[in-house]
Amino acid sequence: MEGTNPVNKKLAAALSGGAVLVLALSGCSSSDDNSDKLNAWAKQVCDAVKPQAKKISAANTAIQKQTSDNSTPADVQKTDAQAFQDMSDAYKAIGSAVNKAGAPDVEGGEKKKTDAVKELNTISASYGDLKKQVDDLDTKDQAKFADGLKGIATQLDKLSQSGNDALAKLEEGDVGKAMAKQESCKSASPSASASKS
Repeated sequence: MEGTNPVNKKLAAALSGGAVLVLALSGCSSSDDNSDKLNAWAKQVCDAVKPQAKKISAANTAIQKQTSDNSTPADVQKTDAQAFQDMSDAYKAIGSAVNKAGAPDVEGGEKKKTDAVKELNTISASYGDLKKQVDDLDTKDQAKFADGLKGIATQLDKLSQSGNDALAKLEEGDVGKAMAKQESCKSASPSASASKS
């Protein structure tokens, strides 16, 4: 029987994919002069994303720490539920920040903004659902609990994939270049902890 430990490791691995999504924001190549308007937009978004990226990274770390063999299902449940809540809040805040910043000053900017905000809000809601699912798991039955976590890890994988698309589209071309110049976007990427599985 697979215990909660290997399953929670899968969860941590799937989660680190989710952190990548926010950090798509910081991985753009620099150079080129952008309009002042676009640079101001990028600064506003990057400044708002930075604390949220830290929150997502911290949630990731919490789940990874809870993968030891001696973690009880109740401990795992509590940590994972809190991490999913934090992630839900963080993605919602990023969506609000992009919405508040308005459309970037590029061709098709309004659509880029709308699509990204919609995607970020969907991701936020999905993490909220995962929190509910974790809360509902039976911690008294280790096998059932491990099975439940397995299902959540699978959903998490899909979630981290879907989120990359909208942000990648938001950051195409000049928007990405403007964001790459922002100090807060450069430092938004979490440490190597996101790549551990």
